[in-house]
Amino acid sequence: MSSEPPAPISPRDFRVSDAEREHVVGVLQKAIGHGMLTLDEFTARTDTALAAKTRAELNAVLVDLPGVVNREPGSPTAVPPIEYRTVMSSSKREGPWVVPREMSVHNRMGSSEFDFTEAVISHAEVHIRLDVAGGAVDLLLPANASCDSHGVEVVAGSVEDKSGGGGASGPRFILTGRVKAGAVHIRRPSYTHLGPITIRRPWKVSWGGS
Repeated sequence: MSSEPPAPISPRDFRVSDAEREHVVGVLQKAIGHGMLTLDEFTARTDTALAAKTRAELNAVLVDLPGVVNREPGSPTAVPPIEYRTVMSSSKREGPWVVPREMSVHNRMGSSEFDFTEAVISHAEVHIRLDVAGGAVDLLLPANASCDSHGVEVVAGSVEDKSGGGGASGPRFILTGRVKAGAVHIRRPSYTHLGPITIRRPWKVSWGGS
């Protein structure tokens, strides 16, 4: 009977945790934000990352992304919030944009609009920290999303949530931070059909009756 010790396990074969999978999804979000991945590539790699069981499977989705790495193996690093700044101007995010897990919205006497209805949201929760002074922020949520805005401090301003109870099957938006002499509006779209024209309130008109 052999007394030789068993061969050591390669770090590539180590099992990964949910935290490591989520970290890699955050790295992929950075890559698509830098134009290194298409939306289809991001979706495919996100699916692979979330299904990965070993480090080798997980790191395979990052191997061709120069300068984008999963830092210390086994010790996932938190991805910093993505900042959106508007100062005495207007900004809008809409269409199939990639929503980060954490957003920081800074608004100074401007108008910021975030349309999440067609966005890519790969997290169960989206945290939005508000820093609003004299400006307006509009959040348009998907039909199956829910929202918690109780963590927002309001000083001579308003937070108006018309999104209703929402659904349990979609992402949960959690708002914190401060609104001073400004306004935050949270809602869902409504649709009106006029023959071949579909009017979505707010923000969009389309043809084809869909």
